This record gives sequence, structure tokens and C-alpha cells, in this order.
Amino acid sequence: MVALIGENGAGKSTLMKILGGLVIPDVGEVLMEGQAVQLGSVNDAISLGIGLIHQELNTLDNIDVAGNVFLGREPRKFGLLDRATMRRDAETLLARLGLPISVDTPLDRLSLAQKQMVEIAKALSLNAKVLIMDEPTSSLTLTETEQLLKIVEDLRTQGVGIVYISHRLSEVIQIADRVVAMRDGQNAGNLAKQEITHDAMVRLMVGRDLERTSRAPSNVTAKECLQVRDLRTARYPGKSVTFEARAGEILCLAGLVGAGRSEVVQAIFGTDPALGGTVTLDGEPIPLGNPKKTIDAGVCLVPEDRRHVGLIVEWSVKTNITLPGLEKFAHFGVVRQREELAAASTQSKTLGVKTPTVEGLVANLSGGNQQKVVVGKWMLQNPKVLILDEPTRGVDVGAKAEIYELMRHLANQGVAILMVSSDMEEVLGVSDRVAVMHEGAITGVLNIDQFSEEAIMQLAVGKVAA
Repeated sequence: MVALIGENGAGKSTLMKILGGLVIPDVGEVLMEGQAVQLGSVNDAISLGIGLIHQELNTLDNIDVAGNVFLGREPRKFGLLDRATMRRDAETLLARLGLPISVDTPLDRLSLAQKQMVEIAKALSLNAKVLIMDEPTSSLTLTETEQLLKIVEDLRTQGVGIVYISHRLSEVIQIADRVVAMRDGQNAGNLAKQEITHDAMVRLMVGRDLERTSRAPSNVTAKECLQVRDLRTARYPGKSVTFEARAGEILCLAGLVGAGRSEVVQAIFGTDPALGGTVTLDGEPIPLGNPKKTIDAGVCLVPEDRRHVGLIVEWSVKTNITLPGLEKFAHFGVVRQREELAAASTQSKTLGVKTPTVEGLVANLSGGNQQKVVVGKWMLQNPKVLILDEPTRGVDVGAKAEIYELMRHLANQGVAILMVSSDMEEVLGVSDRVAVMHEGAITGVLNIDQFSEEAIMQLAVGKVAA
């Protein structure tokens, strides 16, 4: 099993898309069992036994789990769709992944983590000789991740070649036989099994030693900027959430996947319905269920699923960055394009977005650079409260450090940062306070001097703080 590592924009996903038949290479060749092969389409790759699990979900929300697993390869009997066989085979794959859902469930009813597992089941259904996994655990819980790594080990013992791309370097250390690093579209070096360490991988990826995440001096005030009182969501209608976020602090909503954290921040922002409760900003109430008024009040949300709900990927970097505040660049209804371009270019440069031009499509950017664009568009709004839901999902160690630095900079400017995170190292290393949720309720709030993995996990599994 070979792990492929590198910063966002290094070319990892592009290389894997070439192997998956999605992108035609300009030069070079691909060898399969010693023979040069042509990969002109996805079907070419599948016929050669190459399966690709994409970093961004490649599923259809309007059909069920079984339909997604066998999309384009549906079993047929007498020329008709063999639904029974498709359901049975899909159930076998879900059982193998330990995913307790019905194969008849529409995808739009599943969580992001569950959709990711369906994507993995689809790849496993190919019986591939070579399986490429591009950030397969980025949306998974610890339990789901452990289950997947067991499956990876089983596939390896069965003779399947695995190319494993991950920014979670602890996973790489755990399962990789070799490591290949990429930087700026080229090979940056290799590591044998006995050479694989966190620091060695970071040096290959970024070309230097990277300082470990550390908490800068806090500029937290006593002022309660955002106040949430008795907020109830459709996910847990019988539970309510009450907390406050202070100006200048990074408050983390921690907990296990499914605890209701994303539903809470989406209800605050207005994209999910709130069944009750109030949200106030600097003492002024914010109407629930109205994102436009929430943004106007100064509350902005960087969503967990950046590609589908945080960006318009078919549009340019420039347009995505300026869209929420387009009226700032308009005069009598006409957009002043020079000003718009200048603002987008400055924001892109400030955030270190790797793109040849801000006129380029967001779809062509790596995951980490797409995340920077989402953050950048809200920075132009000068928010009082910035909510970030899993801000570094699928982001490399270098980009993570940049995002953490940006969050701390905004906090030091007096912005209240509300972060949802499932990354324990991130929770402990970035937060000023941690509010832990379990099944729709906050079980405890920890200050810095109370931080520990054990304390957070105890609250996350439902043990209420004394």
C-alpha cells in the first residue's frame, strides 16, 4: 500500500484523475502489470481494474443507496433492471463497511459521512486490482475510520494494490508500506516503511520543517457577542441548546458526528429551520430562518460541504469571493468590474489561494484552496461572528496552519469565531473554550485549563459535566 501525500494544489488529485480516466495526460505513460495502457475514459480505467474514490462526493442525492452503488453498472435480467440482485449486493457491501442503513434510503436523507461510505461501497463493488482512495476518511467518525482501515488491510492481503491519499498523517503512519510525496506537480521524494514519521512527511510536503500548532495569546473579551438561547432543531426537537460566543474568542462545538452540531450552526445562520429559541447579536435579535438578514447582521457561515453549498464551482474565483457583497461594487445597478477584480485579487493573494488567475474556475482548485475562497468571500463582509463547520476537512498540514492563523487573526480583531470540529488535535490546539454536544444537547463547556481528550470524550458520549 502506497500513500501519496502533498499540500493542496500539489497535483495529487489531478494525477489520480489521470489514472481514473477522467483527465488525459499531456505527456508520459501509465503502465499496468508492465504494459503501457491507454486511459481515455472512466470505462477504460474500470475495465483495467482501476477504481477511484473521489475526494469530493460523486453521488446523486435523488436516488437511493443501491442505485448510487451500481450507477451505470446496474445488473440486468432479460434486459430489465435486476433490482433484487442490486439490493442484495449493495447490502453485502454495506455490511462489509459496517454501515447500518437501508439500501433503499435516498441519498439526500444521509449525513455527509454516510454518503462518503456509500462512495466507498461503490468503489469496492468494482472488485478493482488497484483502488485509489482520495481522502476517504475526511468525513468519517473515528469508528468509521477504524472500520475503513481494517477494510484497506483486508484488501491488501487479498492482493489489491492501494493508493491512499490522506492529510491525516497518523493514518499514513499506521497503514502505509511506502510514502510518495508530491510538491508543485512533481515527485518530492519517497519514504520506506521504517522512514515514515510525521516530521519526515511534512518536510517532503512543504520543503521545510513546519511549526506545530500552538495557541497564540488570546484577546478574548467578557462581551457576549452571540447569544443562543433554547435553540431547538429538527434533528433533535426534544432538546435545546443554550450558549454564548464572546468577541475575540474561538469557541469550538465538539462532539461525535451526529451530535447535532451542524444543525445548530445552520439553524443560527438560517439555512436549517429552528423549531424554537432565540439568537441575538450584541443584544439585537436575529430573525431565524433568514440567511440574508443573518448576513446583514454580521453572522457568516463556512459550511462543512464547501463544494455543494459553500461555492458555485462553475463560476470563477473572483465571482465567488465578491458574490455576497456584490452591491459594494455596483453603481446604479452596474458592477464596476475593475473594483471587483481588484478586491478579489487582493483577497486571493492575502489568503494564498493557488490559482493562475482569479478569473479561473473554482472547480479547478484543490480542496484546500476552495476552502480559502469560501473564507475569503465572508472576510469581505467584515463579519462580527464567523462560523466554520469542519474548517480543515480535506486540507493539508500547511493549509491548516494558514487557516488557523487566519482564525486567530480574525479573533484578535474582535471577531467571535464559532468552530465545529471533529479533529481532536484541532479542538485542543485552536480553541479558547470548548462546548461539547451529545445527541442535540450541550453536556458541558470546558475552559483551557480543563482541556484534555478524555474530558471531551466523556462529554461527547453523554456524561454530563458535574
